[in-house]
Amino acid sequence: GMGLATAVNRLKDSEALSKVIILMTDGVNNSGFIDPKIASELALEYDIKVYTIGIGTNGNAPSPVAQIGRNKFRMAMMPVEIDEELMKQIAVDTGGKYFRATNNKKLEEIYGEIDKLEKTEIEEFKFINTEEKYRSLVLLALGLLGLEMLLRYTIFRTVA
Repeated sequence: GMGLATAVNRLKDSEALSKVIILMTDGVNNSGFIDPKIASELALEYDIKVYTIGIGTNGNAPSPVAQIGRNKFRMAMMPVEIDEELMKQIAVDTGGKYFRATNNKKLEEIYGEIDKLEKTEIEEFKFINTEEKYRSLVLLALGLLGLEMLLRYTIFRTVA
């Protein structure tokens, strides 16, 4: 619920022709204080389609339970719950579609299908702030060159 509500908040003022949220989850609402049904009603109110992707497998799956090193985790078999009914309902209510991904290949296919369904070109502005820092070095080099010329024709003058 919180993830969907946050995405709706980000998209609500967008002027795009098609506003879409891709919600990839197991569908179980185990944190946050916004109910997923309320969040889907918000999406519907702002005319945002929600494509839901149920991720994971039914039964038990390895899940990280503790970190033992910098990039190492202790894994344990944990029960996986997938609330497909809730995700299907969110998709239907908002005019989106529900997908089920059980592996990476299936997930790539789902993204390909969503990409075919929703196309909107947007204009993007990029601002680059540059600051030239060579000026002090050029002034130092010119000063040293001037000092060299001054010393050559005064103190270090050679007699030929």
